[in-house]
Amino acid sequence: MKFPVFLAKRYLLSKSSNNAINIITGIAALGIVIGAMSLFIVLSGFAGLKEFSLQFTNYFDSDYQITPEKGKTFILTENNLKALENSEDIIAYSKIIEERVFLHFNGKSHIAYIKGIDENYEKVNAIDSILYAGKWLEEDNNEVVIGTGTSSKLSLGMYDYSDLLEIYVPKPGQGQVLDPTNAFNRQKAIVSGIYYVADDINSKYIFSDFDFAKSLLQLKDNEVYALEIKANPRVKENIIRKELQGILGEDIIIKNRMQQNDALYKMLNTENIAVYLIFTLVLIVALFNVIGSIIMMILDKRKDIHTLYNLGASIPSIRRAFFLQGALMTGIGGFIGVILGIIVVWAQIQWKLVYITASLPYPVKLRLDNILLVLGTIVLLGFIASKIASTRVKESLIS
Repeated sequence: MKFPVFLAKRYLLSKSSNNAINIITGIAALGIVIGAMSLFIVLSGFAGLKEFSLQFTNYFDSDYQITPEKGKTFILTENNLKALENSEDIIAYSKIIEERVFLHFNGKSHIAYIKGIDENYEKVNAIDSILYAGKWLEEDNNEVVIGTGTSSKLSLGMYDYSDLLEIYVPKPGQGQVLDPTNAFNRQKAIVSGIYYVADDINSKYIFSDFDFAKSLLQLKDNEVYALEIKANPRVKENIIRKELQGILGEDIIIKNRMQQNDALYKMLNTENIAVYLIFTLVLIVALFNVIGSIIMMILDKRKDIHTLYNLGASIPSIRRAFFLQGALMTGIGGFIGVILGIIVVWAQIQWKLVYITASLPYPVKLRLDNILLVLGTIVLLGFIASKIASTRVKESLIS
């Protein structure tokens, strides 16, 4: 094994007598470096964009959300609440009412979801991070907090007592509505604050006090639409799930933060895979140069190969030498490319070299899994390319 390694190192570091081969080998090595660097920078940029996109869901969505398996609501007993309060694995919980409503203000209308929350909601979610203006709602004041999208659509500001926001919801029941004027429950509310999370959410939800939403929807005292849980981060998810099912029963659906935004996660993961495959294709094209340079090196060193063969070197050992030459070229080139990529990403993190807008630097993130992914891709493709090129060493070539 020492002979193929020695020969591979010698051919990799020494220059050929043919200047064209030196140029082609240099282009091949440069292509690997640039390809690896580009792939790493793009993956780091996408990781930053993904984290930037998901940070809004971290403000709005809880660690776990519990909904009924059938129907819209479920009953919470006093024993359920005591068990949740006494659990060491659950830091806080909040009772939620969520239903589609019709909003009307000053001749303008909008359809949204009312989200009735109790006093524990701020312990479960970071509401101070999403509040854009005004103050959070207070109990028993018929106040709501709306998003910037709803505020824009209804031309609705805060504390406008001259014309209150009207909230309509269909009355519960079955059968045909005989009197349309009596088909809705209606409540009036004053806007105490405006929140900002993301464009799709800003127009979707309005927050109200739990009792306000309960009265609007005519629910029972112990009836809720969902529970939102803040769990101890040191406790594993499967333990939390078993404990919640033990407290609330089996007829519930427990969703973690990712499952609450499964469409967003699927979209981001699909885009990440697509970007990786596109730039891997660029790497494959670059590795064709490696195959070409090794084949030209084999043809150039045909006399040396003939001499080595006559001295006792076997065809497989000579073939292995050129395989190792290609593997070393791609491995070293990939390593240098990743190092350069890390420098570029680190510079963007430190000095904000590239901006999306005038005030928003392009988000990037250094991740170990991206480093390993790029190096693994380069090594795998380099081995395949080197294997293909080394098969050109045959007895017919020597004879």
